[in-house]
Amino acid sequence: MNSSPGSVIVLFLINGDSVTQIEGQMTLIEGDSLTVNCSYETTQYPALFWYVQYPEEGPQLLLRASKVNDKRSNKGFEATYNQENTSFHLKKALVQDSDSALYYCALEDTVTGSAGGADSGHWPLSV
Repeated sequence: MNSSPGSVIVLFLINGDSVTQIEGQMTLIEGDSLTVNCSYETTQYPALFWYVQYPEEGPQLLLRASKVNDKRSNKGFEATYNQENTSFHLKKALVQDSDSALYYCALEDTVTGSAGGADSGHWPLSV
């Protein structure tokens, strides 16, 4: 797995909520396992989201968790809402060529109650 060491993307909202991702672009070989770390800071207990954006398409909801320790899975991907570690890491045991896309981790906007105004980060994956 290749990643860009030292690249950090942090986006902040006025209320101080943030989502952080350390990895940059990832290039994997089909059959590799995937972990994309997503950590967050907030004073609330928000819903957390993973979106996927395939080439030439708009973002699509992949996973959503709204309760602590909520484990979600879809299309072979999974993530667990870990309040203790303030994380919602995306994992997949065996990636496929069709998984090449941008992956967005997002934190629900606690004011509007939607992901539309949420803080998010995005990370490209090539398989």
